[in-house]
Amino acid sequence: MKARQEIEIKLRIDDPGELLRVLKRLRAKCLGTLHEENILFDTRERDFQRHGSILRIRQESKATLPGRRRRRSRQSKSAEAVLTFKGLVAGQGGGEYKVREEIEHHTSNVSRLKRILKKLGLRPWFRYEKYRTRYRLRAFPGLEMDLDETPIGVFLELEGPKRVIDRAANKLGYAKSAYLTVSYLELYGSDCLMQGRKPGNMVF
Repeated sequence: MKARQEIEIKLRIDDPGELLRVLKRLRAKCLGTLHEENILFDTRERDFQRHGSILRIRQESKATLPGRRRRRSRQSKSAEAVLTFKGLVAGQGGGEYKVREEIEHHTSNVSRLKRILKKLGLRPWFRYEKYRTRYRLRAFPGLEMDLDETPIGVFLELEGPKRVIDRAANKLGYAKSAYLTVSYLELYGSDCLMQGRKPGNMVF
């Protein structure tokens, strides 16, 4: 189990092909692609959601790289999963960044973990998928850069020290006005509202 402070932003990517060309020009190192299945848990009263926190189980499987026909491997019943708690850190984001406490626990028995959460009165209430491709730029040490392909569009997450985030975003052609600090749950809700669609799960 590990706890840390997470500082991140999202960028909406309207032209993924152009971003991939920019990353190639900057000699970004691709660390591979994973398909993620995420399940959010909460109390019946949605206490976590009301306090801006999340409790999530994430399972991953290998997938093809961006720009290719999407394929992913089957998840093994014994595949490792990650339980994550995220809570907002008040007063440290400055409005431009999302600053959160993050605690992670890795487990190889996800069914047992789900049973424990159920015994604690927690229920799964939202499921979302995405393909995440991780990149690293040698020029920006300490920066985590993840390209997320989701059912509601493509986004780039930048995580690290604020100054490094700003420098990397600028290098990629994005100003601070493009920063997004909302969750995928909130982005999905906004997308459903604009499309006049009843919210459900954000899945392919």
